[in-house]
Order: sequence, then structure tokens, then C-alpha cells
Amino acid sequence: MRQTLGVRKIHVIGIGAGDPDQLTLQAVKSLRSTDVFFILDKGEVKSDLVRLRRDILDTHIPDRAYRLVEARDPDRDRSAGGTAYSPAVGDWRSARAAIYERLIAEELGEDESGAFLVWGDPALYDSTIGILEEILERGSVAFTYDVVPGVSSVSALVARHRTGLNRVARPVQITTGRRLAEGFPDGVDDVVVMLDAHQTFRQYADQDIDIYWGAYIGTPDEILASGPLAETAPRIERLRAEARERKGWIMDTYLLRRNPRD
Repeated sequence: MRQTLGVRKIHVIGIGAGDPDQLTLQAVKSLRSTDVFFILDKGEVKSDLVRLRRDILDTHIPDRAYRLVEARDPDRDRSAGGTAYSPAVGDWRSARAAIYERLIAEELGEDESGAFLVWGDPALYDSTIGILEEILERGSVAFTYDVVPGVSSVSALVARHRTGLNRVARPVQITTGRRLAEGFPDGVDDVVVMLDAHQTFRQYADQDIDIYWGAYIGTPDEILASGPLAETAPRIERLRAEARERKGWIMDTYLLRRNPRD
């Protein structure tokens, strides 16, 4: 009788913006079926990101035996701009893929399941799915994977501000600070901005725009601010500077809402 080898299984689990209560029942079910959790350590400055993941596991699977495998996240060239930006991101993703590939091959048995815990939602500004596809294309390690959606920082942001993403019959666009610096999107009055290290909202402070801003959303360090952009921008700059000085890093997201023009 021919023996059939087991197939490694990977869960890509969206764990929300940081609050353990934001996990879906599907996410908890996947946690409970996982043997090995893979976590990338971003260094001492962001060690609390690892702690938050541990807190989530302690909250939802306190009595289950599992292994936790950590690896150092490769550094990315954040100075690259212009035409060098995309190649720099590609190099970083390939370096991550090499680490993921090694973890799956060396730390996960053929009959075991592993999981990557993804902040927010794996489908929104996250590289995990693309990296796993890159590994499968290389063909050196076989596995199957599924994706569990999570509460994104975008959803958590508007919920905390008790507002919606869009207005009646109007579109909403999600973009980056890099793109916003090129101009406010045409035909869109509601714009969510992520990955903005340069506080690009400041260049629109002379327009009739409201801002809904949040940092460390869903965590005990959460900070919120909202109001007319011209009035609120200086406060956000101060809060942001103080938070970065205190923690050494910051993750923030904001919604810009342009008011109707006559």
C-alpha cells in the first residue's frame, strides 16, 4: 500500500488592530487548530508588538499546547524614494520570503499546521499572502494555506470615531501618504491614509477638510483626535511627536473628509 505524506497547512490569521476582543470566531477557531505560530521580531524598539501577539494567544488559547517560533524581521531600506521605492520593497519582501520558507521547512512537521498572525486584515496593506505565493512558486517546500479576515485599522478607526468610511452615493479611497503627497484623489472626498511617516495631511490644512486620526488603535496606548484639519493638525503633530518619543515608533491611520463645495 502506498503511503501518503502529510501536507503542511498554514493559516494567515487577521488578528485585528491590537485588541484581543477584536478577533473573530473564525480566527479563534484557527488559533485553536494551530501547532506552530511564526512571529517576526522587529527589534527591541517594537518588542511590544510581539507582546501583543502573546497576549492574544494567552487570551484565546490559554490551555492549548503550541510552539512559538520567532525570527528577526529583515530591515527595509526606508530611505529609498522615487523609482527606487518599489525595488527596495521587492528586495525586502524577497528577504522575508526566504525567512518564511526556512521557518516552514525547518520548524513545521508535514502533518502540522502553522500560522502567521497578521495585524488588521491580511488583504489590506500586508505582504503575507504575496510572500507565501512566492514561496510556493519556488517549489522547494509544499504547503496549503487559508486566509482568515480580520478587523482592519481602517474599520477600527472609524468605529472609534463613531463615523463611517463613506457618505451616501460617494466613493471612498484608501491610499498611502506617499500617494497623497502627489495630490488629493480626483472625484473622491473621503480618503483613508495609511503608512504616512511624513504627516502629509499638513499640506491640505488650508482646505475645508475634517480629519479623523488614530494611533496604536485597539491597544492600551490608543490615541485619537478629530476635527477641522486646520485646527487639529497642530495637535496631531504634537501627539505624534510625544508618542514617538515615548515608544520609539508609531503606527497611525487617518480619514480625510473634504466638506461639500458650493
